[in-house]
Amino acid sequence: MVRLDDDFAARLSGAATAVERALDRVLGSNPREGEIARPVRLVEAMRHATLGGGKRLRAFLAIETARMFDADTEGALRVGAALECLHAYSLVHDDLPAMDDDDLRRGRPTVHRAFDEATAILAGDALQTLAFDILADPATDVDPLVRADLVLGLARASGLGGMAGGQMLDLQAETETPDEVAIRRLQAMKTGALIRFSCEAGALLGRASADDRARIRRFGEIIGLAFQLADDILDETATTEALGKATGKDSSRGKGTLVGLYGVTPVRAMLDDLVLEAEGVLAPFGNRAETLAAAAHFVAIREV
Repeated sequence: MVRLDDDFAARLSGAATAVERALDRVLGSNPREGEIARPVRLVEAMRHATLGGGKRLRAFLAIETARMFDADTEGALRVGAALECLHAYSLVHDDLPAMDDDDLRRGRPTVHRAFDEATAILAGDALQTLAFDILADPATDVDPLVRADLVLGLARASGLGGMAGGQMLDLQAETETPDEVAIRRLQAMKTGALIRFSCEAGALLGRASADDRARIRRFGEIIGLAFQLADDILDETATTEALGKATGKDSSRGKGTLVGLYGVTPVRAMLDDLVLEAEGVLAPFGNRAETLAAAAHFVAIREV
């Protein structure tokens, strides 16, 4: 059993701070080479969506996996920033009235409330494309094949067969009654695919072998599911003040979740099993994977 000690907390906090700085740089107001201008209001909306909070878990997973395979630190930070831009875009669009219709995100007004709906849509669009801009930039990695693999991996994880497709299934689950298989599929797409790729991206940067990449990909799948299960439990048990966003919305809208299907206690038991499975997958890496194993525990027991 891995204990979430001060070292893990420091690593998580340190990565979040470093990624915040990287995001601050890429979301500056000055146009980059090939750009014509950066409209001030759009930049402000993108910064509102992206800066000033969050666990930066996806970036942390990429950074720690890259570290495990001795990858370049700056490249890992840039990949982390790209992942956070993509994640922020998904939250901006999820919060829109046509989707989940939320007023709060990270304890602050959502982008469409702080600005307006049209600006929120454009901010999400721009954050999505910025993520691929970052990955395709030679500053992320000198090897164009690695950059191409990163771009392809993020596209597959976030698009039709990944996060966007999962969001479609999630919307359909409001009017249908999905079984466990269907719920696991939509959660693997909506939430798990990007978390899985976050882990694999670090392995790509570190030039990991095909076998090691497959192992890391499986680890990402496991904690992607664990993250969603923990999120579903928090939606049922936490307060709006604690989470910084509305709670109880899944059950009120009849969304398909494993918590809704089985209840909180059985899902907590599933989480325990997933953590053990994650540890088993990482076992061949020995002490090098200690922080990733601790991350699996953090995902399962988090309170926000």
